[in-house]
Order: sequence, then C-alpha cells, then structure tokens
Amino acid sequence: MKNRLYYGDNLDVLRRYIKDESVDLCYIDPPFNSKRNYNQIYNNIGQEDKAQAVAFIDTWTWDEIAELGLREIQSNYNGVFTEQSIDLITGLEKVLKKGSLLAYLVSMTLRIAEIHRVLKPTGSFYLHCDPTASHYLKLILDTIFCTQGGDFINEIVWCYDIGGRISRKALGRRHDIIFLYAKSKGYTFNWDEILEEFSDSGKAKFRYEDEHGKYRLMGRFLKDSPIKGHRDVNPEWEVTHPELVYRHYLKEGKMQVDYWNISPINQASKERLGYPTQKPLALLERIIQASSNEGDVVLDAYCGCGTTVAAAEKLGRNWIGIDITYQSIALILKRLEEQKPEALANIEINGVPKDFESAVALANKRDDRTRKEFEKWIVLTYSRNRAMIHEKKGGDGGIDGVAFISDRYENGKIESKKVLFSVKSNKVLTPSMINELNGVVEREGAVCGIFLCLYPAPNLVKAAKGFGIYHNEITKNDYPKIQVICVDDLLQGVRIDLPNVNADILKKTEQQVQQLQIEN
Repeated sequence: MKNRLYYGDNLDVLRRYIKDESVDLCYIDPPFNSKRNYNQIYNNIGQEDKAQAVAFIDTWTWDEIAELGLREIQSNYNGVFTEQSIDLITGLEKVLKKGSLLAYLVSMTLRIAEIHRVLKPTGSFYLHCDPTASHYLKLILDTIFCTQGGDFINEIVWCYDIGGRISRKALGRRHDIIFLYAKSKGYTFNWDEILEEFSDSGKAKFRYEDEHGKYRLMGRFLKDSPIKGHRDVNPEWEVTHPELVYRHYLKEGKMQVDYWNISPINQASKERLGYPTQKPLALLERIIQASSNEGDVVLDAYCGCGTTVAAAEKLGRNWIGIDITYQSIALILKRLEEQKPEALANIEINGVPKDFESAVALANKRDDRTRKEFEKWIVLTYSRNRAMIHEKKGGDGGIDGVAFISDRYENGKIESKKVLFSVKSNKVLTPSMINELNGVVEREGAVCGIFLCLYPAPNLVKAAKGFGIYHNEITKNDYPKIQVICVDDLLQGVRIDLPNVNADILKKTEQQVQQLQIEN
C-alpha cells in the first residue's frame, strides 16, 4: 500500500478516509498547554483570563466547534460513543462548565472514539500527554476501550533528565505520561523486540555458562514456591526444585519496565528540527517495535514534525499521518526527503491544493485553528519547504516568511542573506503593495523579496521589474530583487530560483528568525 499523508482536521480525515479496523497501531501526541495555572483550568466557570492563558486559548476555547462536538457525543454521532463516554462528558459539563478544558476533553473524546473504530482487534493505542490532564484522559479512554472488550495495559512514564518545568515552589517536572490501551485481549505486543542490554554490573550476575551461553538461575513466581521474588537462587535449587527454577540467559536481554529513560530533543541534538514539541526518534521506535510488526499500518493523527512517520518508515511499517497545519506537512516531506529520498515516491498526499479552486477555498477558510494556512502553503510550496513561516500574530511588518541563501563577503567569507516573503489573497492588487515589499526588504537588510498572490497580477509583475536585480557572488548570477508569483504559476510547477536555499542554512539561522519576529 501507499503511505498516506493527510492535510486537514484529523476528525474529518478519520471519519471520511480511514476504514473500520484498518490500523494496527495508533500513537498521538495532541497539543496541550501544561504551563497554564492548574487551578484556573479546574475552576473554569466559562470566563477565561485571556491575558494569562492566550497560548492555551489559541488551541482550546469554547466556541461553535466545541458546542457541535458536545452535541455529537451526546447524540452518539456515527454510533461510535459508548453509553459510559456519553455519561462522562455530560457529567464533566456540569463540573467544568463550558470552558477551555471541557473543549479540550470534547475534542479528545471525538477523536479517541474514531481511533477505537479504525483499530484492528489486535491493535494498540498510545496517547501521549502530560500530568495536567492525564487523569481526565484516562477516564475517557476507560469509557471507550474498557467497555468494548479492550483493556488498559500500561501507564508509561517517559523520564528525561533535562528540560521540563522547574520551580522553587514545587518539584521540577521531568516526565510525560503515555497511556497504552489495547482494543482486545489479543493485542500485539513484541516484548522481545524491546529488550535492553544489561549494564556491566547486571552482566556480572550471569555466573554460569552452557552451550547456549552465559546464564543465571532465577526463581519463578509459582504458588507455594519457597523462593520469594524474581531473583537469583542457589544452584542446588535447579536440581532439587527444577519446576521452580529457570535459566535466564544473558543474550535474552533485560525486560522493559513502564518508566523509560530516553533523552529528549535538546539544543545540541542531531535530530533537532526546530519544532517545539518534537519527540525523540528512539521513543517512537520503541513504541512501534513493541506494538506492531513489519508491514503493519501505523497511524499518527497529530503527526507534527513527523517523528512517528520517520520511525515507521525506518522500521518497515506502512503509515498514515494527519496534521491540520501545512507547516507540519512540509516539514515531514522535507524530513523524509533527507532520510530516505525514495520514500517520497510511495506517498499519497491528500488535502493539499491541486487546483485553483482548492487554493481559493484554503485562502477563504475562517477557522481560527487554520489561521494563515494559505500563507503557509504557498510560501512553503514555492520555497520547496525551505522557508520558515513568520508566526507572529497581528502586525507582521509585511513579512509572512523568511528564507536564507548563501553569499560571499568581499573578503571571501560565506554569509547568509535573508529573502522575505509577502502573501496576499486579495482580488484587487495594486503596485503600491510592491513598493511596500521593497521597503520591507530595505528595512530588514534582505537581498530579495517574493510577492506571492492568489490571483494573477500582471500589473505587479511589471512594477516588480523596476526594482532591479540582486547579484550573488557565489554563483555570479543576477536575480530579480522583487518577484511576483501567483497560484497559477505554482500549480504549473514554478519554484524558487535562488542560490543555495537549504535546510542547513535554515537550521543555523533560527535565532535570526526569532529575532526578526520579536522586532516586528
């Protein structure tokens, strides 16, 4: 099968495109702002302190979408909600009132119910969260999985030794929670695939050896056994009580437990992509190896920067990724291109504009969750996923994206130069907009400006030619200082034609982008 990457709301994608019992393993890491004051979340009475909780509210607020979701749960839309899950959400409405936390829980209930539907009977579900809402989420999971023949398997604690929240008024938090649920008793679990190597002190306990290798004698957990605990035993027990003793071979490895010490992504990590909630590849590899086999289908409905996708591709699994922002889609494609270029030929991309009408529809979306999506799509597509989006809300100073190209000083030193992007979806475009872009290019010390527009603008193309050229000392070529590109150009395959626009330069200039956003 072809791997599938969906650009859109995961609830809509799950309902429309993912078939019943077609997925072997699902992992999700949904957004949740744990920095928000805990008491404020719990004591919500329908009024939000927007100044204090703006980041949280950007994602979860009680609005028409949340109200619709609540009605869908209470009316058992599509028949995927259990009686217990309906009663739970109805009860939480009385306790939490209609605020941001209930909006979050309604959103998660809608999606967890659909994920349960698409899992095979042998399937497993990993939900990654933090302690701020894990107790609510476990109740939701219990009412959907455990009431339909499934089971709660583990609460996995992912521990990390750096990062996390540090406070003088509380213990520093250095862990996340990952819930593991199975759809049935016959779920896939490959314990032997995730065994760890013993430490040097652990290896020293393997004092005996036979034709199969080094081993130690272990007591079994059998009824009436005089051996208390799973520990080393006297070698005489192997003769006198063979039914109570077994040989544990060194090569079998160390069993995994439910707390995982895996280093997070830090500033110096080679994996680092600059994505704020990026998870380490080792974490997803362990999950995928434990709960799926080669050729199985792995689903990530909040795929973000694509760590699940990258791990599934590396381990020979088929995969389905869904994300609501084009920034993530672009990052995943770029990541796969760098990791395994041939993988791009086996991807079916859905939801990305493929004609002018779908581009217009994207530009006219009014859903706050998909704010700036047209800008992201056109900037990243034109730049071959090499630009960075200017995320600042409000006055962006005329900058919607930035990329960096290589150039050379007079002394021969290589430097990076800024290229700025401005996006307009208006039908009426005037040459003054080109004048404004040129002013921003001059103000920011950039070398080029790209004006990206929805509708063709021959008058702007003509005006742009009046601003001259930029000469690159590395390529010895000239490039227009201001360019105008419309969606029709994009759909015909026109892409950025500037020297050395690449990911390595982008990674080195993240701080410049952040400073640019602060200043504007």
